[in-house]
Amino acid sequence: MNNFLFVAAENDALENCKAGGMGDVVRDVPRQISERGDKVHVVVPAYSRLHHGGLPRTTLNFSLRGITYTAELYEVKPKKEFPNIFHYVLHHPEIEAGDIAHIYHNDPEEPFYTDAIKYFIFCTAVAEAIKQGAFGDVDLVHLHDWHSSLLLFLREYHPDYTNLKDIRIVYSIHNLAIQGIRPFDDNYSSVKNWFPNVPLDYQKLMDYRYQDCINLMAVGIRFADAVHTVSPSYKEDVLLPSSPPEFIGGEGLEKDLQQADEEGRLFGILNGCNYKNINKEKKGNIYRNTVKALFGWLQQEDKKYKADFLAHTGEKIMAFVDDRPKFIASSVARLTEQKFYFFMRSPEAFVEILKHLEKVDGIFMLLGTGAPEYEELFRKLSYEHKNFIFTNGQSEKLIDSMYLESDLYFMPSLFEPCGISQMLAMRNGNPCLVHHTGGLKDTVEHMKTGFSFDGDTYDEKIKSMLEALDIALDVFQNDKPTWKKIQAAARKKRFTWKKSVDEYYKLLYKLD
Repeated sequence: MNNFLFVAAENDALENCKAGGMGDVVRDVPRQISERGDKVHVVVPAYSRLHHGGLPRTTLNFSLRGITYTAELYEVKPKKEFPNIFHYVLHHPEIEAGDIAHIYHNDPEEPFYTDAIKYFIFCTAVAEAIKQGAFGDVDLVHLHDWHSSLLLFLREYHPDYTNLKDIRIVYSIHNLAIQGIRPFDDNYSSVKNWFPNVPLDYQKLMDYRYQDCINLMAVGIRFADAVHTVSPSYKEDVLLPSSPPEFIGGEGLEKDLQQADEEGRLFGILNGCNYKNINKEKKGNIYRNTVKALFGWLQQEDKKYKADFLAHTGEKIMAFVDDRPKFIASSVARLTEQKFYFFMRSPEAFVEILKHLEKVDGIFMLLGTGAPEYEELFRKLSYEHKNFIFTNGQSEKLIDSMYLESDLYFMPSLFEPCGISQMLAMRNGNPCLVHHTGGLKDTVEHMKTGFSFDGDTYDEKIKSMLEALDIALDVFQNDKPTWKKIQAAARKKRFTWKKSVDEYYKLLYKLD
């Protein structure tokens, strides 16, 4: 029996421990490993909240900033129990909940300032836990994004953790754009401050653009035994330099990725989707679930400034309860540049989409929270257009209803490492309209399982997006047999975790 350790910032196997798709991966891959009869330990930070009610497992003492730090490892109950999977959280008072999904901090003045501190403490505590045998004899460690890559730094340079050199460590890139860049020195949240006695190889650790800084995403790519992008097409994208907004590729790390590829360490394996034990909403609940969510949020203190907007949205929704629209386009995503750059730069294109939908008695439903300027833009557009319902919050029941009852799922991501939303929509027989990039290329086929748009220039992409919408609406209205065929093909598609994890074992874990 192999013994795995997964180290990540999110784990959706636990309540309230997810901000994005990484949480799904960290939930689902261990289940596949468990089905093979292997053992998995999954550890995430407690964020000052997830350890409540947990079982204290061990106390960890380690050195940071030249002083002794003490953290506690708790075993916690997951939402669903599976054999041979053990879930842990690490508690230390300085590992606090952030303002993004009660996980990450948003430090606009000095990006990653607070999060770097959190994950410096977390990763060092995990290294100490491995050393003490808290997870048994670990055969393989699987790290996820920059938050966990410091373990590779510790393996390479820290005299207390040379034991990590005996363990195979693999690294998954979920979002290359978020890199965890911090100064080497002269800052409380710097490497030298937290690891004053660790000798640094500046050449091997530095960010090429900011040479007085460490790039933790680069550390993962440079030092892991295998590096993994979450779709084959995204792997091809990241080997090329970015030229935004037309193309988002290696984001300054293409040389590192090219080197990893030349060394046979870089693999593109598509994420899977869960097709079992799915929470199913009843059909017909989409507006009821919207109103229920709105009433819930209206009572929350931090939503007080949105109260007028939420009431306005509720009033709009009530009109659709009596007089149902004939077509629903929808989108569920964090409101960020990655997901909605096209709409932020060209709000007039989004208004055009709403006008095209109006012609077929259609509405656009968008659910999400995120960057303040994106929330503001969509609130403004919602006030101005009666067929745009912007639900500025999070609700699992409403999200399930949107995947189930929409006619077209819209995913205009500027770039997409893999994307899970399009898989969840397709699972419900909901065709998607997507930007032909990254993992969206690998999952949606134009006119077969959905619709896609592309172009060599930004303007061409916008034009192509509107044309793709027109094609979709035309098929929906005037060619029902083709529409039903596309729906059926989307529903039939299977992106299984079994298939993905077979590849993990062969290429990443080298255990086949």
